[in-house]
Amino acid sequence: MAWRRCLQETFGYLPKYLIAERAGAWGAVLPLFECRGWFSGKAWISTPFAVYGGALSVDPDAAATLAADLRRRAAAAEVQFVDLRNGWEDQRLGFTPVDRYVTFTQALQCPDQEQLLAELPKKTRNMVRKALKTPFRAERGGRDWARFAQFHGQTLRRLGTPSFPDHHFRRIVDYFGGEAELFELWHGDQLAAASLNFIYAGSAHIYYAGADPRFNSLAANYAMYNDHLLNAAARGLTEFDFGRCKLGAGTFEFKKHWATQMRALPYEMLLVKRTALPDLTPKNPKFSLAIEIWRRLPLWLTRRLGPVLVKQFP
Repeated sequence: MAWRRCLQETFGYLPKYLIAERAGAWGAVLPLFECRGWFSGKAWISTPFAVYGGALSVDPDAAATLAADLRRRAAAAEVQFVDLRNGWEDQRLGFTPVDRYVTFTQALQCPDQEQLLAELPKKTRNMVRKALKTPFRAERGGRDWARFAQFHGQTLRRLGTPSFPDHHFRRIVDYFGGEAELFELWHGDQLAAASLNFIYAGSAHIYYAGADPRFNSLAANYAMYNDHLLNAAARGLTEFDFGRCKLGAGTFEFKKHWATQMRALPYEMLLVKRTALPDLTPKNPKFSLAIEIWRRLPLWLTRRLGPVLVKQFP
């Protein structure tokens, strides 16, 4: 419900939840949001800006009933497509597979620094050792969402990606409470890296993150991830989720080399008015020129235009 409030209040997406029930008991539920974009048209997504979504069910009959009802409702609503961002194989409803994304996780076994270093591949281990030689200062649990929004927006501009509205992060911090955590890595009085993480069901998820390229030579990004892993283990969490990335993306190799387990994400789409799978990702060649232009725009302009554009790519 916290995520629903964030999406509805920040972006205006319309929640349309489907529930299959028998004798008053829920057998399956699908959180859907209706989004209208310049490139996508009207679409239903489970769930916008989320890594994991899709239906949850307790038995196959309930899932089949929900899938059939979804087909009927989507056709009646004349949506372009329904995008289901399933986290696990047993969530599939039988629609067209989308094989674009993987996720990386690491099982936490309460390692200390030396144990963690011993588990890491040589290249990552060397970068972490380099980071440990720099007197970075880690701070977590703050509530300065505005500073994080500014810092994260700078990172997205370098990537050629529109930034989120500042109040998106304010609402996450407010509505998720203790399940959302801001982290900052400082070098003296300069912010070197930052992240917004979710803590849930024994797992820590790094969800939004950024690093100042001026500190690349000091391996600030490695210092941040190293701190996250040690802290999560010390808190008794059992898994660290490095998050989703697209096959072939620059973050793919980085996440792969943290002694992680890679898992393909079984996303699927129900094509309704569309006849081919849409690709609204930065890897689509149609967006390459726009990405290059965005990288060259002044930061103040990208911060102003970003919230308008990001809504088009949920």
